[in-house]
Amino acid sequence: MAIRLLPPVLVNRIAAGEVVERPAAAVKELVENAIDAGASRIEVVLKEGGQALISVADNGAGMTPDELALAIERHCTSKLPDDDLSHIAALGFRGEALPSIGAVSRMRIVSRPPGAANAWEIAVEAGAKHAPVPAAHPPGTRVEVRDLFFATPARLKFLKTPRTERDLAVDMVRRLAMAYPAVAFNVTGDEERVLLRLTATAEGSPAIARRARLAALLGRDFAENSIEIDAERGGFQLTGLAGLPTLNQALCATNCSSARCAAPIRTCWRATATRWWRCFSTGPRRRSTSMSTRPRPRCGFANRAWCAG
Repeated sequence: MAIRLLPPVLVNRIAAGEVVERPAAAVKELVENAIDAGASRIEVVLKEGGQALISVADNGAGMTPDELALAIERHCTSKLPDDDLSHIAALGFRGEALPSIGAVSRMRIVSRPPGAANAWEIAVEAGAKHAPVPAAHPPGTRVEVRDLFFATPARLKFLKTPRTERDLAVDMVRRLAMAYPAVAFNVTGDEERVLLRLTATAEGSPAIARRARLAALLGRDFAENSIEIDAERGGFQLTGLAGLPTLNQALCATNCSSARCAAPIRTCWRATATRWWRCFSTGPRRRSTSMSTRPRPRCGFANRAWCAG
């Protein structure tokens, strides 16, 4: 059997199996794109757990028609302006999310930069791309993903019930919202049911905004029974809240779902208190982390000695 180069559509469908495992993964990629675009308001709509429809709208920077055409191509991104993987200042940088999602769904993107005369729309269906056309839309971007995995029906049997998939997607938004209190989030489900509504809490210091956001997500008990953490070692900064041992509720969340990122944080605290529930936001100086370019979310500390004791 001769070796041959796979067609781009098939390559994107294969990549989608790793980048987009379920609706929650697609929601994560789209919301992260909105945050990286500088949005202060993000609205998410989920239908049938995200399988029928995922819609993510923001008021961020928007895209021109030329940028729209590039955005649905593999390895096209605006997040590596200097081609330096050691200075990553964005939530994503591979440029694989949109083409991977478009390869297994019916995707429509409408975008308008601030000050532009009109918006532009581009559509992708099972990897088939259409040319951008003029559209009506306020400044910002809206990405609609319909019939997720219709092009790869074998993936559907691995999905849970619509309610479970919906809850996983909402939890993903909650995790991102913890780290970005200056951004307002709104998530609605079937029959316009509000699943999550968070107002922006940008007033005051970052510590005050963080506490207000965590109180909205985790409850006032956590906010009132926690202490501020702000530490720096070896160029790596760790900020957040640590719940007191008397708080009888198991809460642990970070803005990194990877075990390789969360485990060192737990190790650092285990020797101090075994029942301190914590919510941290990690803020690395960009050369201090080791980022993997594989699709799965993985990150770790470049210097393991930072977590010694």
